Amino acid sequence: MSRTEIEWKERPKFPPTHFVDTGIYTDEQIFREEQEKIFNKCWIIACHESELPNAYDYRTFSHPGGEPIFVIRGEDMKVRSFYNICPHRGNTLLYDPVGNAKRITCIFHAWSFNPKGDCIDITRGKEGYQERFGCKDAGLREVKSAIGYGGFVWVNVDDDSCTLEEYIGDAMGMLDENLSMPLEVIHYHKAIVNTNYKLWHDTNSEFYHDYVHYFNRITGMIQPGYFDRKYTGYPNGHASVGSMAIKYDAYEGSKERGVGWPGLAPGGWILIDIFPGMTYNLRTSVLRMDTAIPLGPNKLLIEFRGLGLKSDTPEQRAERIRDHNQIWGPFGRNLHEDLLAVHGQGLAMRERTDSKWVIHGREENSTIHDEIGMRHFYAEWSKRMGRMASDPYVKKEDSAAA
Repeated sequence: MSRTEIEWKERPKFPPTHFVDTGIYTDEQIFREEQEKIFNKCWIIACHESELPNAYDYRTFSHPGGEPIFVIRGEDMKVRSFYNICPHRGNTLLYDPVGNAKRITCIFHAWSFNPKGDCIDITRGKEGYQERFGCKDAGLREVKSAIGYGGFVWVNVDDDSCTLEEYIGDAMGMLDENLSMPLEVIHYHKAIVNTNYKLWHDTNSEFYHDYVHYFNRITGMIQPGYFDRKYTGYPNGHASVGSMAIKYDAYEGSKERGVGWPGLAPGGWILIDIFPGMTYNLRTSVLRMDTAIPLGPNKLLIEFRGLGLKSDTPEQRAERIRDHNQIWGPFGRNLHEDLLAVHGQGLAMRERTDSKWVIHGREENSTIHDEIGMRHFYAEWSKRMGRMASDPYVKKEDSAAA
């Protein structure tokens, strides 16, 4: 039965924790506030250490808080992160997404810096500044960084933030054994989608959307135990889904996997969501890492990394790449369906001027089709933003005052 205009605009008959206002996906002011209160306070994955194998290797990173950053390995092999901004006139220092730079020189006025962030040359410095200003006053602005949880390089632009270990807490416990050996990126690609970053993270936070995947419907969803997997929520908005084994040979076009993953059962699957937009997804022989980087409220860059073991033989590496591309890569079975779904959501959200709500109301005893993962995410979002996701235009302090 269709609904009238009045019925369409009514708030869902659920507790306020079980639905959200669509304004949180489209409102420019709310997005700017997210950058300040969420992305500029949380630990974010910038890259993987294997992408910086040699001294002076660097990688640039568009931080979701809005600041340009680069990550670089020094002569001492330590990985450091800096704002990608010259302290003289605010010009961009490194333009290429990846490279090797023993000396970082600004193209504007040729000021130079080393990979430790020290200024090593100011052109005509004495003539222009005499003793008033020199290299000691012009170092690069460093960003807190740490390597962990599979060799990923994490950054935090908040100098007063907690440590990475405190931020993650126990959330990565299910993968401790599986990430105990050195890893290496075997595939990288990215997608830019006209959608909100939360809509992408939503697809990684609930598996009711498995109905969008033909391959999942004929493999994972028909296996014993699929519907029994339990969500576990952790502090800071992180969550995990219990592991299970998937029989990929249930699909006629699949062949038996030639390589597995240490500590993971054949066909095993473990997924962990890290707030506010990163997902570890370990399946059978490949770890996929999604990193959601919003470019605005309605535009999202997603970085996808496929990882294998650094110790792999060439034959094992080739097998992992084949497995990755058959399922996870841009021409695989799953990714294009997820991207199509969130693209459609992004289009619809921008058109919903009369109305308002997205429901997160499924309750199935915290199992895989329960939307508890999304409710856990939005509880953390609401706490950090000082707004309820279901009523974001009333700040908590305003509500308390009333």
